[in-house]
Amino acid sequence: MKKEAGVHKAFRTAVVPAAGMGTRFLPATKTVPKELLPVLDTPGIELVATEAASSGAQRLLIVTSPGKDGVVAHFMDDFDLEKHLEARGKLRLLEKVRRAPNLLEVESVIQDTPLGLGHAVGCVEAALAPDEEAVAVLLPDDLVQPSGILETMARVRAKRGGSVLCAIDVPKSHVSSYGIFEVEEVPNVANPNVLRVRGMVEKPTLADAPSTLAAAGRYLLDRKIFDALRRIQPGAGGELQLTDAIALLINENHPVHIVVHRGTRHDLGNPEGYLRAAVDAGLNSDEYGDGLRKWLYERLARDTSDQT
Repeated sequence: MKKEAGVHKAFRTAVVPAAGMGTRFLPATKTVPKELLPVLDTPGIELVATEAASSGAQRLLIVTSPGKDGVVAHFMDDFDLEKHLEARGKLRLLEKVRRAPNLLEVESVIQDTPLGLGHAVGCVEAALAPDEEAVAVLLPDDLVQPSGILETMARVRAKRGGSVLCAIDVPKSHVSSYGIFEVEEVPNVANPNVLRVRGMVEKPTLADAPSTLAAAGRYLLDRKIFDALRRIQPGAGGELQLTDAIALLINENHPVHIVVHRGTRHDLGNPEGYLRAAVDAGLNSDEYGDGLRKWLYERLARDTSDQT
C-alpha cells in the first residue's frame, strides 16, 4: 500500500502519539500496549497506519515512551511466523501478517517524559526533512471511519493554506467532554463541512460552548506549529497542549480550518468506546457479521423478555 512520492504534496509524514500507559485498560495493558489491543483481529495502531498510508503518507513516526518497543515491532517482518503459516497453507493469515510491514516506513521517536500531546508532537520536529512543510497527526484513540478525511483535509490546505483539523458534531449533552471549535463560514466554499476556526474552548459547559463541533483526533499541521509549541506556556502538570499552540497561531492570523467528518468515530481510549468499535467492526465483517448480528438479536430479545 506504499504510495509513490507526490501522491499528496500536503504531507509525507504521519505522526502517531503512542507514549501513554493505557491506564484505563489495566490490567490488560500491564504487558500489552493499548495501541496493540485488537479491534476484531487488527490492532488499533495498524488501523491508524492503514488510514495514513491510504491518504498518501510515506512514513509513520510513532512517538513512544522508553521501553515501549512492541508498538513499532508490530510493523516489522516476522519471517519465522510467515514461513510457518506458508508451510501450513494458511495463506489468508499470511496475508494479514504481512500487511502491517508493507504499509509504509515506520520509525519511532522517544518521548522521555509524558508532558502532553503538544510535547509529543514537538518531539518529531528533528525527524522531519527540511522541505516538509506540514505533518499529519493521527491520535490512535480516535478511530475515524470511513477513511478519507485526511485527503479532504489535504485538499483544503492546498487551497487555503495553514493548518486543517478534523471535527465531529457531538450531542449538546457531550460538549463538556471535548475541545469545542468556534467557527465561521468560509465565503465561496462549496463544501459546507469546511469552516474557518476562530478559536477553541476546552471542555466548556453547554452555556459557554460556541458550537457543537469537537476535535476528532486528526490534524494536518503547518510546520509553524513547532515554533508555536516553543512559545506556549505549560499548563496543568507541566504539560504542553497542542490546542494552546493552535490557538496561538489563530491569534497571529495563521489560517486554521476544520473539515467536519460525517461518518463514525469511536474512542478506543476507553473500554466502552473500544467495545463499540469492536461490535461495529464485527457487524461490518464478511466473516463474522451475519453470526454476530443473529446473536445480538437473540441476546437483546432475551433482555427484553426478562423485563416483561
